[in-house]
Amino acid sequence: MTEDPRTNRAGESMAALDPAALDQLKAIVEALIFASPDPLTPKALFRLLDSEPREDVEAALASLKNDYERPGGLQMVEVAGGYQIATRPELHEWVRRLFHEQTKQRLSVQALETLAVIAYKQPVTAPEIAEIRGVNTSGVLATLLERRLIKIAGRKPVVGRPFLYATTREFLVRFGLKDLGDLPKVEDMADALGFELPAGFAEPGPAGAALPFDAGDGEPVH
Repeated sequence: MTEDPRTNRAGESMAALDPAALDQLKAIVEALIFASPDPLTPKALFRLLDSEPREDVEAALASLKNDYERPGGLQMVEVAGGYQIATRPELHEWVRRLFHEQTKQRLSVQALETLAVIAYKQPVTAPEIAEIRGVNTSGVLATLLERRLIKIAGRKPVVGRPFLYATTREFLVRFGLKDLGDLPKVEDMADALGFELPAGFAEPGPAGAALPFDAGDGEPVH
């Protein structure tokens, strides 16, 4: 059996990529991350670059992450279990000027309040959301479902079996969260998004926020 010259008898990498090969692989990885409409996971990278040793792909990814530590307009961030190349937060106001015509697509304060209730109380039913916010939320829920920021996560085992709502992977992408454990304090989120907390909001949710999310939850919302 002919051995791969790049591995030893234990199947381990014998040496790091030479600089030229590393630069080429980094360029490929960067292009894939930039072109992907969703955060690109390491698993997806390994699948796309299955002709390359995994350790080489990991080395290229690590080197690319290091490159983006430098000052500049772009950053490489880990979001929802994958990687994404995005503008730096301190430059968002300038980027908004470019897309000012899309302002009408921003979420309303009512939608943000409802989304915050779902994020921190999930899984939660529409009546429970309405009780916290003090208003009917059916129209807002429809908007959030359409934007794929929330999903129906089942039914509550009570009379009427109302739908349970939870956030999606797109919610993590939209708000730049690695996972739900990255949610800020609810007061901080309210301040950042510019709304007041509904009365009774600080009470813990029925199952906390540490819920899994589906890998294929929708397309990005821009």
